[in-house]
Amino acid sequence: MSQGNLYIISAPSGAGKTSLVKKLVAELPQLSVSVSHTTRAIRPGETQGIDYFFVSLADFQTMLEQHSFLEHAHVFDNFYGTAENTVADQLNKGNDVILEIDWQGAQQIRVKRPDSLSIFILPPSTAILQQRLSNRGQDDEATINRRMRDAAAEISHYREYDYLVVNDNFGQALDELKAIIIANRLKQTPYKAGRQSELAEAMCR
Repeated sequence: MSQGNLYIISAPSGAGKTSLVKKLVAELPQLSVSVSHTTRAIRPGETQGIDYFFVSLADFQTMLEQHSFLEHAHVFDNFYGTAENTVADQLNKGNDVILEIDWQGAQQIRVKRPDSLSIFILPPSTAILQQRLSNRGQDDEATINRRMRDAAAEISHYREYDYLVVNDNFGQALDELKAIIIANRLKQTPYKAGRQSELAEAMCR
């Protein structure tokens, strides 16, 4: 069985990453999102173990000391981390895995997993991004302004990614994400190339 592909997907808050990834996973088989650990408080509508593993700061620090994370980051006064064992188990089963992480985590993953593939999702403009953040109704004006400053810092790293998707039209952005996943599944890695050669020889007999 060939290993699955590891995908990094990053975006500024409000770019639509979460909605796109949920739809992508629902429509493509053998694709899942790695559930991260976080020290932030659970939000309305979120479920423990599905959206995140919500843990205390002390528990998170213990995992850090045990080198349990493939990557971790400090974002908006909270810690986030991806457990290495969780990702490895899925990849070894041949499943593709998505990591929804910021540019800091992406840089860590590239060092440990240089075979990973990265996608950056951009909003069509900063004005639309601010409007989306306001329409969510989750944050006050000060928090939105802070998120906009952080978004500018996040966006400045888009050139580090393998693929760039602009979420202007949701359907088109989703199709582009699907195309990336499908194209890489068809790519002839050494293992897949060997298996395809065997099949071709068998058909020619």
